Amino acid sequence: MAEQQPEAMTDEQVSAWVREHFQAANKYLAEQGIISDQILSKDSRYLAPHVAVWKFNTQDKKTLWVINGDVPTDVIGDKAAKDARDAMRYFALRWQMQAEGVLQQAQNDPEKQRYAHYLVNRAENLYQLSTSNDLWQQQEA
Repeated sequence: MAEQQPEAMTDEQVSAWVREHFQAANKYLAEQGIISDQILSKDSRYLAPHVAVWKFNTQDKKTLWVINGDVPTDVIGDKAAKDARDAMRYFALRWQMQAEGVLQQAQNDPEKQRYAHYLVNRAENLYQLSTSNDLWQQQEA
């Protein structure tokens, strides 16, 4: 039996997804005590409905990358990555290292082990996206 491909999102659905995840990224920053000042949309990238990487300027004059979507929401300073593609690689590596630490300390905790495996899965998927030259050429065009 052939595997069914999910239906492509309409432009309206993509716009709604982008808006929802942009708002979620702003909310995440606010929960961390960070107030955004401006979104740098020319540097931000998204692949709806999977992942978005946002570049923000903050009111305290910092620049940050925020990732969200079907991945853990996370934030890094702009010095960690020169562009969205590098930010994805950085998050992937960071999550791999976090998962390794969790696995070493959670040998008898199935919940923490599940979380570590979730991080590994998301990190591997994110890394694959970051290495897809076709995807990045399309977004740069």
